[in-house]
Amino acid sequence: MIDDEKAQKLADRIMRSRIRTLQDYGFFGLLLMHAKFAVDENCSTASTDGERIYFGQDFTDRLSDWELDFVMMHEILHIALKHCFRGENLDKNAFNIACDIVVNSNIMKSMNRTEPIVLKHFGEAEHLTPNGQEGHLFTAEEVYEMLPKRSRQYNSDDGKGMRGKESRGGKGDGKGVGNDGGSSRNADNDGGSAGDFKDDHSKWNTLDSEEAQYFQEKWDQYIIGAAEATEARMHALGIGTIPLLIDRILRKLREPQLDWRTILNTFVQEEITDYSFTPPDRRFEDSPFFLPDYNEKEEYIKDILFMIDASGSMSDEAVTTVFSEVKSSIEQFNGKLTGKLGFFDHEVTPPVGFSSIDDLLAIKPKGGGGTSFKCVFKYVNDHMQNNPLACIIMLTDGYADWPEKMANDIPVLWLLTNELVNPPWGTIARVKV
Repeated sequence: MIDDEKAQKLADRIMRSRIRTLQDYGFFGLLLMHAKFAVDENCSTASTDGERIYFGQDFTDRLSDWELDFVMMHEILHIALKHCFRGENLDKNAFNIACDIVVNSNIMKSMNRTEPIVLKHFGEAEHLTPNGQEGHLFTAEEVYEMLPKRSRQYNSDDGKGMRGKESRGGKGDGKGVGNDGGSSRNADNDGGSAGDFKDDHSKWNTLDSEEAQYFQEKWDQYIIGAAEATEARMHALGIGTIPLLIDRILRKLREPQLDWRTILNTFVQEEITDYSFTPPDRRFEDSPFFLPDYNEKEEYIKDILFMIDASGSMSDEAVTTVFSEVKSSIEQFNGKLTGKLGFFDHEVTPPVGFSSIDDLLAIKPKGGGGTSFKCVFKYVNDHMQNNPLACIIMLTDGYADWPEKMANDIPVLWLLTNELVNPPWGTIARVKV
């Protein structure tokens, strides 16, 4: 059974570790503030499944504070790089090793250190590829391709444990130095390993596809926020460019995955089309079952509410382009779906039905009172309760206070005109204007 006293002690150490990491390595610390932790009596070391980080009951007792900080950074970087959801068709042991090389090298790079990281009781954190280069220069798959088949193994076949066999023909030179200034041998002789540090990867690829997608998308938002905050802080301090790892992650997540027109069209179809079985709502994920929808198809016509930010950042060309796409997306439903368009800054110009784009542009108000998203949703609650909405589409630069998600869960698509803003909820598409 899990020891409650040890669990509380671990929780206290984790909190202190997160604060230290936030102070010393901001990007990692910000991510760790979003992480959930658990004690797992079946885990002898540390592990993650992409949702939370697990620790064995006795593992952390053998780690110094600095070593715990490193292990926390190691696990959160596995999550950030999506290692837990990759490599399903690759040799498990070799891919695990490749991922550890990439993670450890990136942590060393962030610390501006060249000497290997060594945990007193668990050995060296391997960071070099077989050709002697640093792992941070490569993806896990690229390092995997460098590894000779079956030349590196864990002691067990399930990816568990720290006791890896030697990979470079020896036990290291024993010169690893901890960041706290204390020297560490490659490992001690009181039950620790003489090999390399390896965490438990047995929980990788254990979430079902829906859960995996959900947590990857959620962490993408956390990562973007942490990277942007780190970038802003470094700029304010005059430090210079952001670290290579952060820049690489940020550029990857900012790459457009789909054209906004495709996202818009898919969003409209998904929110309007009736399903006989709908996926279970995550709010009811604790329920053991869900039922088919036997309701008759609704006969009344629903509206799409299309709201345009009129605060001055939206050009007529942008409005015309997006409006044309929205109109085209609606027309595919042959009159069973209609739309209204309105403008807003700190107040709402009452929406009107779709007709001529020229007429709509003629009513565009002059911006000049700041921008408020809250006024849009307040207007819907106050004036459109008797007018069923299929969804709300917001065309905006995103620079305003974010409202709480609507209580009636009307789906919202944010069509954003920049790559910097990330709404805390709703569907997102980027429009180049």
